[in-house]
Amino acid sequence: MAVTGVVVKDAVVKEFRQSAWDETIADDCRQLVRLAVREDLDRAHDWTTVALIPPAARGRATVVARQAGTVAGLPAAALVQDEMNLDAVWEPRVADGQSVNPRDHLAVFSGATRDLLTAERLLLNLLGRLSGIATLTRRYVDAVAGTPARIYDTRKTTPGWRRLEKYAVRCGGGYNHRTGLFDAVLIKDNHLALGGYAPGDAVRRAREFLPAMLSDAGADVAMIVEVEVDTLVQLDDVLPCRPDIVLLDNMSPDQLRAAIARRDAVAPEVQLEASGGVNLNTVRTIAETGVERISVGALTHSAVSLDVALDWVG
Repeated sequence: MAVTGVVVKDAVVKEFRQSAWDETIADDCRQLVRLAVREDLDRAHDWTTVALIPPAARGRATVVARQAGTVAGLPAAALVQDEMNLDAVWEPRVADGQSVNPRDHLAVFSGATRDLLTAERLLLNLLGRLSGIATLTRRYVDAVAGTPARIYDTRKTTPGWRRLEKYAVRCGGGYNHRTGLFDAVLIKDNHLALGGYAPGDAVRRAREFLPAMLSDAGADVAMIVEVEVDTLVQLDDVLPCRPDIVLLDNMSPDQLRAAIARRDAVAPEVQLEASGGVNLNTVRTIAETGVERISVGALTHSAVSLDVALDWVG
């Protein structure tokens, strides 16, 4: 997994790979579509539609937002069409990442009425779920506007949906933390406890391990090394080792400000990430302490689907 760089405070710091709709995300989506088709049709038919709708009937519908939000997931429609072999045309009216208001049209869906009815719920489920994540992410991003902080997701995702949900976070203006266990070193409290390490020793061990082991496997030896601490004493121990990121777990605003002062004095290139106790009521206060990163599990584990629907026009 490639590590990218961003300019922060006139210095280039490492960054996790950021999601864009690509072949990997499309393949994940295709697998989910196949499962969803099996859930709905079980290798049979939409018997209600077959019983009531003539085979030659043609129809046209608009996908409409019932509430304000941020759109994500429109490229999934092409995969639904392909997997279900739909006799239909999908015409988007907006783009992923775009804000919409109630009654705005997201797309026009036209073709064989039987196919449109059979695919309706699957399409709306995909768009609603991903747009809900993008919408919630946008609320967090807007809440910290004007501060140094950026909003990051976590691995608290729906099994099988991770890349899609992280893509939706990007559509909402947030940033992606590591995709999985394979593309970063993130030393957490359990690693320290079970390995018997102090935080600084664990960082040194990881730095020694990466070049020695990963180059032979063809992996990225420059991958990000992050370590979690929950006290300022642990922070003092780890800063001289200069991890790329220190995750400050469940610290109060006063502790976060103290952490920033200590970081600036010892290792100003190290990024600080606040985590724990983050919600829409607290995120602004956390951001105003000066941390560069705030990770929010709620972006994916607590998002409510955006209300979208098909309005039939003929």
